[in-house]
Amino acid sequence: MYKEAECLLDTLDLPHDLCRLDKEQLDKLASEIRTKLIETVSVTGGHLASNLGVVELTIGMYCILNPFIDKIIWDVGHQSYIHKILTGRKDRMNTIRKMDGLSGFPKREESLADCFNTGHSSTSISAALGMARARNILGQKNKVVAVIGDGALTGGMAFEALNDAARSFTDLIIILNDNGMSISDNVGGLSKYLSKIRTGKKYINAKTSVKNILTRIPFLGKKLIKSIKRFKKVVKVLLIPGEFFEDLGIKYVGPIEGHNISMIRDSISKASSLGGPVLIHVVTTKGFGYNPAMKNPRGFHGVISFDCDSGEIKKVHNKSFSNEFGKILSELADDDYKIVAITAAMTSGTGLLDYSKKHPDKFYDVGIAEQHAITMAAGMSVAGVKPVVVLYSTFLQRAYDQVLHDVALQKVPMVIAIDRAGITGPDGETHQGVYDYSYLNHIPNVIVSAPCCIEEQREMIKMAMGIFPGGELSNKGLSGPFFIRYPANDNSSPVVYNKDLPIKFGRANVLKEGCDITIISIGIMTDMAMKAAGILSKEGIDAMVVNARFLKPLDEECYLKCIEKTGCVLTVEDNCITGGFGQSVVMSLINQYGHSGFYSDVMGVPEEPVPHGTIAQLHEKYGLYPSGIAVRARKLIEKKRAGELNG
Repeated sequence: MYKEAECLLDTLDLPHDLCRLDKEQLDKLASEIRTKLIETVSVTGGHLASNLGVVELTIGMYCILNPFIDKIIWDVGHQSYIHKILTGRKDRMNTIRKMDGLSGFPKREESLADCFNTGHSSTSISAALGMARARNILGQKNKVVAVIGDGALTGGMAFEALNDAARSFTDLIIILNDNGMSISDNVGGLSKYLSKIRTGKKYINAKTSVKNILTRIPFLGKKLIKSIKRFKKVVKVLLIPGEFFEDLGIKYVGPIEGHNISMIRDSISKASSLGGPVLIHVVTTKGFGYNPAMKNPRGFHGVISFDCDSGEIKKVHNKSFSNEFGKILSELADDDYKIVAITAAMTSGTGLLDYSKKHPDKFYDVGIAEQHAITMAAGMSVAGVKPVVVLYSTFLQRAYDQVLHDVALQKVPMVIAIDRAGITGPDGETHQGVYDYSYLNHIPNVIVSAPCCIEEQREMIKMAMGIFPGGELSNKGLSGPFFIRYPANDNSSPVVYNKDLPIKFGRANVLKEGCDITIISIGIMTDMAMKAAGILSKEGIDAMVVNARFLKPLDEECYLKCIEKTGCVLTVEDNCITGGFGQSVVMSLINQYGHSGFYSDVMGVPEEPVPHGTIAQLHEKYGLYPSGIAVRARKLIEKKRAGELNG
């Protein structure tokens, strides 16, 4: 047994020493980890409340499990900070979510203890079942555990995996971290079901032994079993917690107090001895142990830097595209009862919190179920209302088939707002919204717009409502989904450019005339392009700057006139270059010219995972900042001039 140390966290060989600690030492370690977590995240920012809620859970798990041998998948991954502290990374926690530092999510390249990368929710049970089956094939003995938040159980993929696991008889432990929340409050029937059994009394599963005893009774045994089963079906929902999972074929243990290390440790030992798929229902409190986070778990879910003592979050003064979208949508809904807003567990993040309070009968949070959100909206649209779906770019990817099959091919009118688009920063490769132009570009019957500023965003929202029957766009024969793409915050220059408002559908806007090069930018890259033009102007280079506004349709007429004037074009976007805006522009111009009779270059994000770091650092990494754009513009102009001399 260890002697009481001044700081256990600094003296232990973790996680190996956990099994040697007594209750008091384990509780002390939990307190030390919680303090370290608060101090670290107060500086770096990150996912605080969810990690505070799993301190004891993680310690209890690793008293029994060896994360370097056993396979533990954290879903959705942002609750893995304690896991990182206990697996050899505590001294690097101050680098979390920073460029070249620790990822805020499990990362296989980072540690052998990270067996599967997770960032999007509802994936852990599928991955764990795959690992368990592979273990069996290879004749290995390790345990496989999926740790899933109850919010992630609203994702359809989790139900698919539960259904498959239940019929597999494969040894697998599923730990349901039930804190009643995902990002916002949990919604739906499953959440209500879990709420009921959180306070239910624990029961000992004695069905197997009872059945064995009854079977031995001559003549009457089997009849008694059948009678008991019929009776059980009448009363089981009222009396037995977890019967939903039991009926699937998954053994249920719980509910377990999630901040009691001994209970967690014992429940994992029990689950390991039961065999087959077992679900341990652990009830935790999001933000546990830190009053500001417990009082405001939504605000401390993903938090920027804050004061440890007061819990006061440092103010960000940037204007918010997200909040502005919710505000204008609420104003429009005041005057049109047919407008409804739909999101997938992102009420506050997408700026719809005030809308949900003002128009509760016209607001639908479907949980972490983006596919359902899109197809449900399609059903609402064809039935005569006006759905507006608001999702993060990186999560809209999960509904690609629904956008194509259920919406675009049928030309179903709806508005889809793509929040957190472009490079989003510290959350890393799973959360960068840099693929939406590319995966929407080849889908027919869609309109894709991108405002360069909040003023344009307001105009685009109003324009988009015209896609519904009776609207201006509908009367022109246009139908289908209208996408509006924007980042969370507007970091553009306060300088008011020639925005040429109101916006004309499908038309770009020439912000600055020039004769040496045409720079065509889209979305928030327009501000960068204008600043780059300012740098070039000081060098005697006259750059034309065009704000594209639309990916689909492209303003081919405008671009052709511009290219005929300058002879070269540089496109700038915060999206993957492959299949994106720039390639569309260049190919369109080539088709119109009949040959590549001009010089071109495409700037954007290369076809590689975008790491974590600040947005500014990542923009600089890929040259998507004023000086970087100016460098590429100079090189293109030099190429053009060399070609003219050689010609």
